[in-house]
Amino acid sequence: MRTVLIPLFVILLLACNTPKTTVDTIITNAKVHTMQSEQSIEEAIAIKDGKIIAVGSNKEINEKYKANQTIDAQQKELYPGFTDCHGHILSLAKQRINVNLIGTASYDEMITRLKENQTLNNPEIIIGRGWDQSIWGEKELPDNKRLNEAFPNIPVALTRIDGHAMLINNAMMKLMHIDKHSRINGGVYLKKDGELTGIIIDNAVDELNKKLPKPNKNVLEKYFLQVQEDLLALGLTHIHDAGLDEFSRDFLIDLANAKKLKINIYGMLFPSPDNIAFAKNNGIYRNGKLTIRSFKMLADGSLGSRSACLLEPYADDKQNFGIIVTSQNELKEKFEQAKSIGYQMNVHCIGDSANRVVLNLVNSLFNKDKNHRWRIEHAQVISKPDFQLFKQSGLIPSVQPTHATTDQRWAENRLGEERLTTEAYAYNSLLNERGIVLFGTDFPIEDFNPFATIYAAVKRKDTKNFPSDGFLSDESVPLYTALQAITKWAAYGSFDEANYGTIEANKNADFVILNNPLNVSESYQSNAAWMTIINGEIVYQKK
Repeated sequence: MRTVLIPLFVILLLACNTPKTTVDTIITNAKVHTMQSEQSIEEAIAIKDGKIIAVGSNKEINEKYKANQTIDAQQKELYPGFTDCHGHILSLAKQRINVNLIGTASYDEMITRLKENQTLNNPEIIIGRGWDQSIWGEKELPDNKRLNEAFPNIPVALTRIDGHAMLINNAMMKLMHIDKHSRINGGVYLKKDGELTGIIIDNAVDELNKKLPKPNKNVLEKYFLQVQEDLLALGLTHIHDAGLDEFSRDFLIDLANAKKLKINIYGMLFPSPDNIAFAKNNGIYRNGKLTIRSFKMLADGSLGSRSACLLEPYADDKQNFGIIVTSQNELKEKFEQAKSIGYQMNVHCIGDSANRVVLNLVNSLFNKDKNHRWRIEHAQVISKPDFQLFKQSGLIPSVQPTHATTDQRWAENRLGEERLTTEAYAYNSLLNERGIVLFGTDFPIEDFNPFATIYAAVKRKDTKNFPSDGFLSDESVPLYTALQAITKWAAYGSFDEANYGTIEANKNADFVILNNPLNVSESYQSNAAWMTIINGEIVYQKK
């Protein structure tokens, strides 16, 4: 008996004295939602060199590993870092430089904000963004008469909240050589009784923006870094930036070179000649936390500006079908060019006509290769027969749940009841057809708050719990689906599922530990990050 017990004792003693592996960080006492399945919840994580080494129980991790840094998560919920799959980070930074018109309750209040800015800063050109005439109780887009009275000599350019319409005064028209004979493909210089109203739409907006002075880079960097901190404070670790011109591309590259990017950015280039040359020369571009491997195009405009392209006319403008911003021939050319370069193509499609054009075009061009992971951004109005084309074409719908809860004020006016209730903001229907959906916010058009996104997707309400019974509530999705759309599916939609989106060994240590439990009840409950970690580094910690 003794001869048997001694070797057993030695084995146990050696097991107890097995040296622990040293890692950089151990997180314990967490409720780790790995997102590998809905039920997969662990307690602890070991991290080394920015990567996850192991995930398991407190006992398992503490027995195998020791660390220079241990974080007690205090039983808080931990998720893979959240992704906003459609945002405009530089537009948000620029909005803080220029005049913020979001939430203005009337034309008068807008003028007041502009005059306050003029008194403080005395700019040579006034640039603002965020007005929405539906908040003013107006159905029609405004004209520039009062803007001309307030600013007869200073050029003023004020972009609507959706980015697809702009109100400019006569001084700006003079500066930009715009008159009643001006024309542009894919855009509109709106007239009434043969005279310009000051409203320009879609490609006309883009053309004017190209001619406006660029912001000072040092000032822009200051506000960019502020925006970055605000995103991290809500647990956002990845942003898919939906449209970079050459200036924006180079600005982000400079930040990446200077190691000032804390948040991961997946960039979509506008396919200008210079950006196409960049893609050909660089291929898949990775520079620290900046990745560029996709293009962004616009097929049409927006519902709010009545420039989204519809199969049937607008219910509140019977002669108007909206605008195709990019011709089918140009779309085809750019799709094939992206394919040859090895870049993803992501196309802005709001109206059912624009969605049909792109769905059919991609289905015909690439029906032998449906794993391209190309995306339709917004997919806001889909004709009923066309839902099935998402699966046939391989296109991934990338949608913004808070658009539904914002647009519900006026969406029925634009579409009529039948088209609204059977074809619009249909996230659950898209999910059922395609099996995957990505969620973003389109900030600064909407707030970048991911908890508002989750609430809008699950409850179909805004953060003020309106409407009480939910907007088109049949199109709500379960909580786990909403979480997949901003974690694992978001990673797949950017070709990065090997590195992030779930919590498992060998993936990047990108997490959010929530300040409060994630709870989607009948009333909205605010939340934030208690701690945000990217590549194993604490990039935000609640004070």
